Amino acid sequence: MDTATGLTDLLRTYLRRFTSAANAYDGSIRHAGALEELLADYSRFVTNPGNEASFRLFAAAAETGEVVEQLRTQSARCVAVIEKYRALRLLEGTAGAQGYFANIESCITEEFGAVAPRKDSKVLLVGSGSFPMTLLNVAALTGASTLGIHIDAESIDLGRRVVAQLGEGLDIALDGRSIHELDFIAEATHIVISSTVSVKYELLHQMHGLTREDVVVAMRFGDGLKSLFNYPMQEVDPALWRLAETIRRPEQVFDIALYVKQRPSRKDV
Repeated sequence: MDTATGLTDLLRTYLRRFTSAANAYDGSIRHAGALEELLADYSRFVTNPGNEASFRLFAAAAETGEVVEQLRTQSARCVAVIEKYRALRLLEGTAGAQGYFANIESCITEEFGAVAPRKDSKVLLVGSGSFPMTLLNVAALTGASTLGIHIDAESIDLGRRVVAQLGEGLDIALDGRSIHELDFIAEATHIVISSTVSVKYELLHQMHGLTREDVVVAMRFGDGLKSLFNYPMQEVDPALWRLAETIRRPEQVFDIALYVKQRPSRKDV
């Protein structure tokens, strides 16, 4: 892709295809294969460093912000739908981890870097979706207590059925309530916020007064070319949170920002 105009045309094509694919979901898996191919193709596109220069030209051009915002919205809808397809396939007896899912799963074990959850940890996932891979992996690998929350009732229902089938004996719960309604929020040692949650930085701000002092928050995000598929990193209130580490994963569709609570400076008396 050599020009900003060419990239704009390509992204508008992706936008039309995402919108159509999201609207086509009807509770069955009839359109699953086509959406899997689309998201796998888009994942390869946003992780291809050869597209960075064209994206910079595109981003510098006038009136491109609306296209980017619409792409984030519609691709996020498609991520939610493809998780439903994957859950339905599992419940019907077939499942796989191709394309988009293989990309995501390869990143989960690296989520917290040196401060990974342990058996005595309590892990909260915001935006758990219909196939809560993060919770299944964390609970299976560490034995930690986990909770996922999501705003979509169908996703919660499918997620619970997936956990019942794949997570027997694991400490995994799913809930449709908001963070301020959860007792678990005060106990959480590790929090993951999905990259397709548009209000994730607003949630981070709200979490400060609800969480323990040693909580670690893994914020999934995408800047630059990856911002076509993820909501990007934002500045945080330096009085509340400190960016402890940024985990860059060039081959994955999102990167990870680790936040810890800002500790007040202590002056010598």
